[in-house]
Amino acid sequence: MSNELGEAIRSLVNERGISEDVVIETITDVLLAAYKRKFGTSDNAVVQFNDALDNVELFAKKMIVEDDEFDGMIDEISLSDAKELHPECELGDEVLIPIDPKTFDRISVQSAKQKAKQELREIQKDTLYSEYKTKEGEMIIGYYQRESKNGDMIIDLGKIEGILPKSFQSPREVYRKNDKIKCYVYRVEKPERGDLRVELSRTHSEFVRKLFELEVPEIYDHSIEIHKIVREPGYRTKVAVYSQRNDLDPVGACVGLKGIRVQTIMREMEGERIDVLRYDPNPIEYIKNCLSPADIKKVVILDEVKRTAIAVVEDSQLSLAIGKQGINVRLANKLADWIIDVKTMEQYRELDLDLETKERLDALFVEDDQEYVEQEYEEEEIELGDIEEFDRKLLQKLHYYDIYTVEEFVNLSDEEISTLEDISEEEISNAMQILSEYVDIVEEEAEGEVEQQFLCPECGEPLNPEMTSCPNCGVGLSFEEVEVDEE
Repeated sequence: MSNELGEAIRSLVNERGISEDVVIETITDVLLAAYKRKFGTSDNAVVQFNDALDNVELFAKKMIVEDDEFDGMIDEISLSDAKELHPECELGDEVLIPIDPKTFDRISVQSAKQKAKQELREIQKDTLYSEYKTKEGEMIIGYYQRESKNGDMIIDLGKIEGILPKSFQSPREVYRKNDKIKCYVYRVEKPERGDLRVELSRTHSEFVRKLFELEVPEIYDHSIEIHKIVREPGYRTKVAVYSQRNDLDPVGACVGLKGIRVQTIMREMEGERIDVLRYDPNPIEYIKNCLSPADIKKVVILDEVKRTAIAVVEDSQLSLAIGKQGINVRLANKLADWIIDVKTMEQYRELDLDLETKERLDALFVEDDQEYVEQEYEEEEIELGDIEEFDRKLLQKLHYYDIYTVEEFVNLSDEEISTLEDISEEEISNAMQILSEYVDIVEEEAEGEVEQQFLCPECGEPLNPEMTSCPNCGVGLSFEEVEVDEE
């Protein structure tokens, strides 16, 4: 065989990760199978590779017998025939007779090739499975190749292509061909049929853990431990950390000097907001921490068995504690594993709690001479996403800047609009035109505008609309006819 055999073996070893011994063994098995198909047995077949592995030969091993004793057995050869091949051979010797695989019938050759492909495919699958199964639960770096029809991303991992399902993609992220991408190896499966499946994720909470391990040495060496991570991918993540060392601030170490560590992680997550907070075994303190960055005045445990609690805040902290679209309190519930209801003090007093609990809470917040005013509730804000005509691409951009409601959008100042780098004036103008059909957009009165005044038609004296005559010149007045000063 030509050098093509050596190149094929090196390709299988280097590119597909199959060991050299396994490749040689597979080729040997294929040749023996073809030999057996033609001659009925492979017991006397011998396969030999040269040292460079660029040539392989197939032989039939036969015993030399007397001419009159030779009866055509596959493992025997007559002395006279053997002398023609090896003049120095003697009776009883074993000789190797070269067999040219080209002499095999077409069916034998096709069957051998098919078996070789199938065996090599299974060997490659087993080899890759063993390699990538060890990477399950770890971070891996690949390169974005393309997007399938169902929205899944195909990622080049070197020896194999991984799949980043649409459900495991962050809504913030957009990639171009050959962009480098970090992923969490979520699952590695070897189906009975088909190729190996390496499933990746960028939305799993463990993806965030691996990023912190890469960026924060104290987490990698377990000086700081991560208690729990909760996410709403693309929007916000909360990470609870703690340390057994009294001299180490776990939150400060994770955030880094001037926030450099957590900002690096946020950039990898395309700007997703990250709250790093301290885990506390005391549920009251832990719930307070989980609701950060809001300042919680008091946490009241309602039912320890059902794990329900009320977090009481000042009016000014209510929206911060709840968060945009409720995301802050929702993540706090998951992180603390408690059902937390955020209330202002006035809202709390309206709750139908048992007398003992209420009296105890009243003592915490209320002085004897303190008066309460009935809570006034604003009308529910209209979400931009609820307006069907609103541009979805613009909506996604605005969400990046934490703009979710109509009120937040229309109240943007010119200075604030100028900071929205990827949003054009045309997009802003079109959006305002759409919103004008849903709400009344009122421009504030220009600063310094002079109020209207009534003037006497004779002398120009400023007048009161209730006057019947001008106090300066005495002329009778009818305010339907007097002039108005608009200067």
